[in-house]
Amino acid sequence: MQITTEMIKQLREATNAGILDCRKALEAANGDFKAAVDFLREKGLATAAKRADRRASEGVVELYSHGNGRVGVMLEVNCETDFVGRSEAFRNFAHELALQIAASSPIYIREEDVPQEVLDHEAQIATAKAREEGKPEAVLPRIVEGALKKFKTESVLLLQPYIRDESITVQQLLNDAVVKTGENIVIRRFTRWALGEASED
Repeated sequence: MQITTEMIKQLREATNAGILDCRKALEAANGDFKAAVDFLREKGLATAAKRADRRASEGVVELYSHGNGRVGVMLEVNCETDFVGRSEAFRNFAHELALQIAASSPIYIREEDVPQEVLDHEAQIATAKAREEGKPEAVLPRIVEGALKKFKTESVLLLQPYIRDESITVQQLLNDAVVKTGENIVIRRFTRWALGEASED
């Protein structure tokens, strides 16, 4: 199939990828727009992995207040250079993360941040609930696995579906930002407050 300039333009507008990358993606996908987007996303994952070891100490502290001050988020996102840290694309990415945190209340950033004792506790709850519902012992491991997966998807920021496009995760949003900026990006830490929430102290 012939790849037209218009097809490249549409893909570029949708993904912000470079012209040559868009052409390659469309050629690899034989002109299929959706497959080309997937191709660029996968390429982004590879690019993000390559850049993950590079030091990121510049960036921004994003402050976000929602619902007339009922929910507040403070978030630190790092990149490699001050130039990227001040760019509109990077600041927009940090803002989108703050919106995500305000809306979806994650507890952890990465899957590996979840303590084992928390996972064990969730597994015990899922096992007890399944037994109470009379589920056969043979299916309990599958039920527990499903419950843990759901818990992680809800509580881990990078595993959550992105609030503006649930077909992608926050991890994919991060990968796209790495590709767009050409730098390693690290979500360092965040805190979310909701009015009237009890303190953990």
